Amino acid sequence: MRPAPHPFAAIAVAASLLAAGAARAAVVQRVDVVGLDEAMTENVRLSLSLVDALGKDVSARRMAYLVREAEDETREALAPYGYYSPDIEVRRDREGGVVTITVHPGEPVRVRGFSVAIDGEAGRDRYMREELDAFAPRPGAVFDSTLYDASKTRITRRLAERGYFDAALAAHRVEVVRAEHAADIDLRWTSGDRFDMGRVTFVQAPTQPIAPGLLGKLVYWDEGSYYHQGKLDRLRTALADLDYFSGIDIEARPEDAGADKRVPVTVTLTPAKRSIYTYGLSYGTESGAGARLGLERRYLNSRGHKALAQVDWAQKRKTLTLQYRIPAFAWVDGWYTASLQFADEQTDYVDSRRVEFVASRSGEINARLGASASLHALRERWAYALAGADRSPEGAGDTAASAVDYRYASFVFPALTAQYVDVDDRIFPRRGGALNLELRAGLKGAGSDADFSQAHATASWFVGIGATDRLLLRGELGHTFTNALVDMPPSLRFYAGGARSIRGYGEREVSPRVRTEKGFFSIGAKNVVTGSAEYEHYFRDSAWGAAAFVDTGNAFNGSLSGWRTGAGVGVRWRSPVGPVRVDVARGFDHPDSSFQIYLSIGAQL
Repeated sequence: MRPAPHPFAAIAVAASLLAAGAARAAVVQRVDVVGLDEAMTENVRLSLSLVDALGKDVSARRMAYLVREAEDETREALAPYGYYSPDIEVRRDREGGVVTITVHPGEPVRVRGFSVAIDGEAGRDRYMREELDAFAPRPGAVFDSTLYDASKTRITRRLAERGYFDAALAAHRVEVVRAEHAADIDLRWTSGDRFDMGRVTFVQAPTQPIAPGLLGKLVYWDEGSYYHQGKLDRLRTALADLDYFSGIDIEARPEDAGADKRVPVTVTLTPAKRSIYTYGLSYGTESGAGARLGLERRYLNSRGHKALAQVDWAQKRKTLTLQYRIPAFAWVDGWYTASLQFADEQTDYVDSRRVEFVASRSGEINARLGASASLHALRERWAYALAGADRSPEGAGDTAASAVDYRYASFVFPALTAQYVDVDDRIFPRRGGALNLELRAGLKGAGSDADFSQAHATASWFVGIGATDRLLLRGELGHTFTNALVDMPPSLRFYAGGARSIRGYGEREVSPRVRTEKGFFSIGAKNVVTGSAEYEHYFRDSAWGAAAFVDTGNAFNGSLSGWRTGAGVGVRWRSPVGPVRVDVARGFDHPDSSFQIYLSIGAQL
């Protein structure tokens, strides 16, 4: 008979087994998924427990379990894409710590039976029928449950947006027959009656600075008209544009609708701080060091009037702006504005003083188009050369002049401006474009010292490239119809150069020039043509990026000659308050041209 093992020997054996198990601990260094497209590969990786164990020490038993589970987890991750019978092979490289999952998806399940409908009033709604027609997946397509869920959610949401608050799912069934690689869809809503817009109540708390009657003018629909969430969204935008409130909460209450099916709406508004103070420092190569101070009253009275006063005081440029605005609701929502600006500029090449009064009516015609009609009264005094001698005629090209007598001009003219913006994001657009157009004209004898008319257009186009890059294209075209350019003050002439024109040149540097004791200086032109192409790359998972660009064009009087071109690179930052751009560029006209540095903030629309 063999003697019984000593208890201490059993303990030693157990300890050695534990040590051996610890010695066999493994580390997964990489998991490769082969045979699938990018979307399916990513979903598989998100489903794998192996991925969660990357870089960690796991026991041999745990590793064996993770490898076994990988096949089932991969199979489950492929089902939403319509692949229910894939061939899956999981191999583990013990020495390299690599697990490779090779997948042959096989034949997908396709939609065979298809019954998707809405019973009730919504079934006759043109927009809901369009939603049904857009439902995916359709018969013959791979049954992608992600698309199916998104389509079902979209129709349910649209029913609520269009006022079918009693809508409910009457049938909701998807039958997958794996042996036949087929899926049958049976999906049906009952909509009930459509609700209507009820009474809108405005609540301002803790104070009521704006008369409720003024806010009521923003409600453009009639009580009892059909309900649509878009009406409330437009009301929210209109309230935000007024800039009276820091908080806007719009609550539709279908549960409180009576037998007439009218949905009451409560708009709760939190007044914003009444006064806005602005201040800052500035520096420009032409203007010198300066400071800016401003005060804006969001609301002066219960009628919602606004006022603004702003001073820009630099060494060589000074402006004072006073503005008064009154909300307007006739035709389109917008503003009546009266503004008065005094400007004084005394640089190395120009001595200019200007006072301008502008009365305007602006408004938003629709979500993409805004317009403004204005009347301008301008009085300007200027001289280009600061040393004295005879002034030469202003024309195309470089002109010798050392003159100094002041010229005076008075102009009264109407102007019409329009801005069309159709982009996916107004702060950082990646798709779409914007167009700005300005027309203005004056008649001699009707308040103006010369006959003239002008057209000026700028356009921007944005093209997203991949997930991180975008291409920006920009163009500008301006023309002045006049036979008396010499009588046109500097503020009514065209220039090129600067951060939003031709980079590589100073602001307003490009145009016909005069020669003074300190060199050549631009005097403005009848026409302007510029273009720009810029490529931006943003680093993955970062708000920082880089750009390369080339700008070209000219401001000219006669034929388009003396084309100016500049190119450079820049740094981009998608800050919380909007894009920030720092560019370095150089013009190509002269070998000794200096580099220019530009700082810009805001969207390029």
